Amino acid sequence: VLAEVIKAFGAPENAQRMEEARDNACNDMGKMLQFLLPVATQIQQDVIKAYGFSSDGEGVLKFARLIKSYESQDPEIASMSGKLKAMFLPPMTLPPHGASTGGVAAS
Repeated sequence: VLAEVIKAFGAPENAQRMEEARDNACNDMGKMLQFLLPVATQIQQDVIKAYGFSSDGEGVLKFARLIKSYESQDPEIASMSGKLKAMFLPPMTLPPHGASTGGVAAS
């Protein structure tokens, strides 16, 4: 099912929908949630409903939790899950760790 979801994101019409949503979001996290996440959710719903998941947001959440539960057991699932996330989540950069980040100094 996960492979089919990834394949669905690569379909030309879905790739175009995702690109338009990405353009509308302009790398703004709030706008990503507003524009990109609903498109990504819809693409996943279209695939997973054929496998018994409900065709709503709850179905996508159940699918995501199921995938998460198998990631530690199967490296292939973990890899595919990472690919799926990369399709609709922007790369996250963590702030550098150190004294200048507002940490508490030891005394």
